[in-house]
Amino acid sequence: MLSRSTWRCGGGYNVERAKEGVEQRVVVVMGATGTGKSKLSVQLSSIFGGEVINSDKIQVYRGLDVTTNKMPVVDRRGVPHHLLGELDPSTGELPPAGFRSLASHLIGDISARGRIPVVAGGSNSFIHALLSNRFDPLTDPFGGRWRPVKEGLRYRCCLIWVHVEAAVLAEQLDRRVDEMVGEGMVEELERYFAVEGESERHPGLGKAIGVPEFRSYFTGRGRRTSAALEAALSAIKANTRWLAEAQVRKIDKLAAMGWPLRRVDATAAVAARLAGVPQAAPWRSDVADPSVSAVAQFLAEEEEEAGRRRRRASRTSVVLNS
Repeated sequence: MLSRSTWRCGGGYNVERAKEGVEQRVVVVMGATGTGKSKLSVQLSSIFGGEVINSDKIQVYRGLDVTTNKMPVVDRRGVPHHLLGELDPSTGELPPAGFRSLASHLIGDISARGRIPVVAGGSNSFIHALLSNRFDPLTDPFGGRWRPVKEGLRYRCCLIWVHVEAAVLAEQLDRRVDEMVGEGMVEELERYFAVEGESERHPGLGKAIGVPEFRSYFTGRGRRTSAALEAALSAIKANTRWLAEAQVRKIDKLAAMGWPLRRVDATAAVAARLAGVPQAAPWRSDVADPSVSAVAQFLAEEEEEAGRRRRRASRTSVVLNS
């Protein structure tokens, strides 16, 4: 069994929401790109009555659905998703402070309707901005001369880290790029550059891996040769692997800050997929079942705590009115 201290993220709860009898409990599914975060978020939301809040800083924008690897609607299994392809890229780049504001509003709304916010991602700078009590929009919590500083969090939350061993994940990411090509990524980028040209009018969406790598291919004066195409795809693969490594380093830093992360290992499930054998069993035993158990315990403990608070409030009211 997991102890309450393992799962209660430090820090309090929103007083105004608590006064309304609505507890803001948040489930967060994090990890490097390609580990299965989106899949797990949908599974948990389906079981516990959740709604997903996307925290990928590129997927928040409309457009380039294949290139940015947005989860197809059919794979969302009817689970409501927020901030996924909703923002107009022409409005400018969404900063962490902007995400904090948007996602906080969504958490309040989802909680008020008696459902569970499930934050999925993605961009650890966005997750840190949303959850940290020490958030400073002028400071990069992961950069510079970094040192671990213990932090309290704004919500009562359950943090799940989906991990895949580096070598297996690298192979998975390379395979995913090949699959995205089959799904029309190159054609999608061609349409994008036909509109954008050589200019960079959309600094947020324009940072999606795939856009810089194909810019010269579609807008340069050179010929669109097979060698140039392969070079662009190789760059996408290399930069995606680099992104995954950077994401893991940031998650390690969040753990060093005192964030109580529960790590589940999806290595066997991803390896099974790469080998072309069924992955349902290792995914269920190594990822889904432990995550479901953790969230169930977290929510049960929160209900117990909410009951204690209500009883204390009732006793206080009796004393004050006597």
